[in-house]
Amino acid sequence: METLLFKDWQSSVNVAFCALLSFIVAFLFIRISGKRTLAKLTAFDFVVTVTLGSTLSSMILGKTVLLDGAIALAIIIAMQYLLAFIAMKLKPVEKIINSKPTLLYYNDHFLEEQMEREVVTKEEVYAAIREFRLLRIEDVKAVVMELNGELTVVKKNEPDLENNSLQDIPQV
Repeated sequence: METLLFKDWQSSVNVAFCALLSFIVAFLFIRISGKRTLAKLTAFDFVVTVTLGSTLSSMILGKTVLLDGAIALAIIIAMQYLLAFIAMKLKPVEKIINSKPTLLYYNDHFLEEQMEREVVTKEEVYAAIREFRLLRIEDVKAVVMELNGELTVVKKNEPDLENNSLQDIPQV
């Protein structure tokens, strides 16, 4: 039981040193990898974040040698960019990596089937509308659940155009 709280000073110093160096290495890799690593998470990004965190944890606790951990971090980030690049070039891969946005409300109607499939309540749709600073639901053209699970509200203030931001979403 006594080793559960304190093993020895050398072990504590090792963890402190590994935590400091691991934090610096992770910070540098995140800065190098750019904004995509920090963007709101899609399922793909979530997996990357969890694996980065797990690797960083192993580095901090000294379960992985720092150089090996740095190599693992670099590979995870490189794989994220490689798969994102391939998905950008090949639509079938993009469909595997990213989900599609889902229309939850359109032209004065809640789309119950889609809401049920995405497990979204009317209250959550109303909350999204309020978050977009709209009072009247009549002012809403559409509410979309985006790839990252965020709800986006599109106002009715524009006439229906062929080329609009809703064109990639299957409409009812």
